[in-house]
Formats: sequence, C-alpha cells, structure tokens
Amino acid sequence: MLDDNLKTQLKAYLAKATRPIEIVASLDDSDKSREMHGLLADIDSLSDKVSLSTEGTNERRPSFALGTPGEEIGITFAGLPMGHEFTSLVLALLQTGGHPSKASQELIDQIKSLDGEFNFETYVSLSCQNCPDIVQALNLMSVLNPNISHTMIEGGAFREEVERKEILSVPTLYLNGEHFGQGRMTLEEIVGKIDTGSAQREADKLNAKEPFDVLVIGGGPAGAAAAIYAARKGVRTGLVAERFGGQVQDTAAIENFISVKAHEGPRLVTELEEHVKDYDVDVMKLQRAAKLIPAAQEGDDHQVAFESGAVLKAKSVIVATGANWRKMGVPGEAEYNTRGVAYCPHCDGPLFKGKPVAVIGGGNSGVEAAIDLAGIVKDVTVLEFQDSLRADAVLQRKLESLPNVKVIKSAQTTEVQGDGKKVTALAYKDRTDGSEHSIDLDGVFVQIGLVPNASWLKGTVELSQHGEIKIDERGTTSIPGVFAAGDVTTVPYKQIVIAVGEGAKASLSAFDHLIRVTAPKETSAEEAETV
Repeated sequence: MLDDNLKTQLKAYLAKATRPIEIVASLDDSDKSREMHGLLADIDSLSDKVSLSTEGTNERRPSFALGTPGEEIGITFAGLPMGHEFTSLVLALLQTGGHPSKASQELIDQIKSLDGEFNFETYVSLSCQNCPDIVQALNLMSVLNPNISHTMIEGGAFREEVERKEILSVPTLYLNGEHFGQGRMTLEEIVGKIDTGSAQREADKLNAKEPFDVLVIGGGPAGAAAAIYAARKGVRTGLVAERFGGQVQDTAAIENFISVKAHEGPRLVTELEEHVKDYDVDVMKLQRAAKLIPAAQEGDDHQVAFESGAVLKAKSVIVATGANWRKMGVPGEAEYNTRGVAYCPHCDGPLFKGKPVAVIGGGNSGVEAAIDLAGIVKDVTVLEFQDSLRADAVLQRKLESLPNVKVIKSAQTTEVQGDGKKVTALAYKDRTDGSEHSIDLDGVFVQIGLVPNASWLKGTVELSQHGEIKIDERGTTSIPGVFAAGDVTTVPYKQIVIAVGEGAKASLSAFDHLIRVTAPKETSAEEAETV
C-alpha cells in the first residue's frame, strides 16, 4: 500500500513512540477493506511498538481505531485516511504512542480539564485542505482527555451516510449526534466553543495587558511579516487575529511564491505561524476587531476594541485583516450556504460527484474551479456577468477543451432555488435581452472575488469606494500612527508575495513613527537658558 519512500519516513516517525500503539480494524470483503488492511499491515511492519488486530466490531466498515494499553483513547478513522488526511494518520499514531503535541501547555491543560462526554464525528473529503486541521485537533483532544472521542468519516467511502444526512460541505462536525459546526475550525476554536467560560477569561487576560509598541491586527501573510519585522526591531509587539492564516488557509496550490516552486496554503500558514513564534511576539487568537479608537493626541495610545469585550492599547497599529469571499447577495444564497452553495471547489467538489453544478464567475478563480470540478461532477455551467470571460487565455483554452462544461455570458444570477433542504436550481437573467432562465442543478460554487475586511473601521480610517483602507506608499493611513497592509488596502494585485512585502513595509513605517513620537523634544533657547 505504501511506497518505499513513505515507509522509510513513517518508520522514522514511529521510532519516536514511547508507548505501544494498538490498531483495531473493522473490515469486510470489500476492495476498500482490502486496501485498508494493506495500509495497516504496512504500518504494523514498521515498528515493534505497533500491533494490529482485525477483530474490530465497528459498524462502519472499513474503519480502524487507535489506542494504547491502559489508556482510554478514542480515535477512529472510517475510510482510508490518505490524500490530505495521511498527515492526520501519522500525527494520530505519534500522539497515541506518547509523542508530545506542539500545542501550548495552557491549551493542553484546558483540554484535560474539560468535563462531560464529547463524542465527535467529522465528515471529510480527501481533497479537502481544510479538513485535516479539524481532524488533527479532535484527535489530539481524544488523546489528552478520556472523555473525548473522535471519528473521521471519509465521505467517499460512506456515500449513503453522507447523502442520508444531506452533507454538502466539508468539513462537517457532529457532537453527540447533533450538528456542531461547518468549515474550518482551529483547536482553540473547538475548545472555546465547548468551554463556555473561556471567552470571558481570555477577554479579561487581554484587558490586563500593558500597551504594545506595535499591535498587528490580522494573521495572514501581511500580518505575519509585519509582526516579524517589528519584533526584530526589539519593540513590544502583539499580533491579534480571529484565525491565523486568513485566505491562505483556503488556498490549495501556491506556485508563484518566489523561490518556492510549489506549496500548499495550510502548510504555508503553519510555517508563517512558526516563524512568528520564533520571535518575541504576543500572539492572540479568536479575536475579531470591532472598533478602532484613535489616540486623542500625539503621544497617547490607540485602542482597539474586540467583539469579545477585550480592549488592547498600542502606540502604533498595523491593520492587516485581509479580505473574504464576495457573496452574490441574491435570495437563497445564505439559506443554502453549505447545503449546495459553496465557495471552495477543492473542499466540497467531491461531494457533488456525478451531479450537475454551476460556477459563478469567469475570472481566473472561476475558470480554475470549473476545470477542477469538470473531472468530478456530471457537468459544469459557468455563468459570467460580463459579455466575455476574464480569465487568462491559457485557462480559457483548457476550459473550452472540456466536453462537460458550458459557458453562459452576460448572465446575472437572480436566485438560488431549493426544496428547503438543499439546492435544486439556479435562476439567472440574460442581460442582453432581459429573458429569465433556470438551470436544474445540485451545487453552486461562487467565485466572484473578495471583499476587504474593513467595515469595522468605517467612520475612523478613510476608506475607498470599494471599502479598502486608503494608504500611501509607506502604508500610512489617514490616522497618524495607524498603518495598513495587504488585501484590506488599496494596493493593487492581491497576491501573497505582495502582501508579505506590504506587511514588512508597514512595519518599518510604524517603527519610524515610534522613533519620532518617542524621541526627546528639542530644547528651545529659552528653556536652555533656564537650565
């Protein structure tokens, strides 16, 4: 099942185990079960600390559970954890075998202290780059706390179950049989959601912090670069974000980050966070900015209020809050979000295998999505508002070569239609003659650009007509001591490599500002005579 290279790597990882690892498989006569048995037999052969039994009684077959003698560990993989989930399997084996987690001790202690029974189930697709974060978080929680168990369910292996529960978006989480969440969630977010008092405790901790010299709002490439550059100057630096990584977490392939030929978004985010933590940066997560209160006069601190009730103070602020997927704003879009309306073709595409779907948008993102989906779904209809596609010529040529793709131009989407449970059709208007049409389909993938995350700054910082923060060539905003960088600003060409450079530039500008506002004032002639 595993090639020699993977076996060598996995054998090296398993050598780090400090306690026995029991694998109990529940199999049947299917091809998938034979594949799973081959995978588990390979793992069993790589370490004398691993033992394999095929006497499992789990109703989901094929599946396997991980454990260790004398410890209650509730980790189960239903379906083959390959693709993006292979890393989840490796981490689960290591942590079951006693290898420590990289999570903070404070968070580990919080997980261990959770009281109650928490039986999690996560539905994933193997092409979903967002799913492993949740699977790995819940597996770790299951290792740390015997009251917590987790089952990863690969949707392709249990399609009937997925269809019965009408799951049209991954990752989808259930807790004790009830729907718990949808989409990407970090370990901190999951713990915070079940530990109801944690939000107030965290807000109290933030309120008690001393003012920062530089406070970065946002944890994407621009925010990470800004924090690193500030910390390297030796000033008191804080970085606060709702989630680390921003849009990059949702980016599957990165092939234009200079010096790196090919990369994946989630992996780059991990590397960015690790780089930030190499410096003396106070990283604060799960905080959404709500209001900027500018300094009353030069020398005073700026204040940033958050939805949690926390308020942080700083001599200078760098806003790097990025952007979000732009919504269509039509009836049915919000109602059927995750029930047929999707924004990530890589994550949710496999759930629409053999079904008709539409892609809204004819730019690079839309055409790339249509190309990816065409190999999975029954057929793809691309709807473009303008009278021509805006994607690069090479992408358009590839799209035209696909037999199951149809392009409709000058199409204005007017409604997402459904039966109350899931999407059944999409209505649009032909902008050339005003005629109205409807397409029967099961999924709608929206790819129409981004909206800057700057609405919380209205009435304070000057914004453009598109809602972006207006900045000059130094990253300076309309408020002295407040800087901005990345996709939330008026800088053109929203690219990762540009955001990194803009974050560094804004940080250097903030440091220059600090030098000027903290420097001793020049002594006048009269003051000199008095002295």
